[in-house]
Amino acid sequence: MNRKVAIVTGASRGIGAAIAKRLAVDEFAVVVNYANNREKAEEVIHDIQAEGGEAIALQGDVSNAKDVESLFEKTEAIYGGVDVLVNNAGILTPQATHIADMDVELYDKIFNVNTRGTFLTLRQAARRLRVGGQIVNFSTSAVGLAMPGYAIYSGSKLAVEIFTNILAKELRGRNITVNAIAPGPTATELFYQGKSEELVEKFANQAPLERLGQPDDIASAVAFLVSPEGSWVNGQTLRVNGGIV
Repeated sequence: MNRKVAIVTGASRGIGAAIAKRLAVDEFAVVVNYANNREKAEEVIHDIQAEGGEAIALQGDVSNAKDVESLFEKTEAIYGGVDVLVNNAGILTPQATHIADMDVELYDKIFNVNTRGTFLTLRQAARRLRVGGQIVNFSTSAVGLAMPGYAIYSGSKLAVEIFTNILAKELRGRNITVNAIAPGPTATELFYQGKSEELVEKFANQAPLERLGQPDDIASAVAFLVSPEGSWVNGQTLRVNGGIV
């Protein structure tokens, strides 16, 4: 099999699903990772295969070290190796919550998925990715906006930006690029959760382009970073947000 192999975490819906489908169009064999929703993951697989693409679904909680190791091991057993990791899995604060009001359990959940999950997948990728591969992590444009109520979420993602820059240097000599995407407000089920119509409208109007981002907007940026055209971009965080910051 001549296709390169890409693991996309959290790919059963939203931005992750759009990325998986786009990479399949670009002739990657795609591993659609999901945490719980097997049915949604299978829908993504069906859509990819209907267009002639190659994809499988593999369950795994990115915050669990054994699950992450198993994800890479199963991918290697099926496809022979891994060329691309897209660290899309993540969670948002259900609503804007100031530090003084933040629940410790929610704090732990956000950092377990967004930060620990990224660390665990990066650790495996650093050991296993084939020469010439690419890693794309996910931050958020909320880091640049520094909005009250989003300190914990933004903090969990700011760590990802530092991981990105340093890992790019640590992988010297293997021709592997490591970058991050920092989306702005994007029209996904996760984004709409807990937001009123008025708040959604406010977010949509933040960008000079006066709309929410679409999952395909983000998928296109990922496709660039893992393509030959993006090979000279390394250690960077790319804000894909319509100009909000």
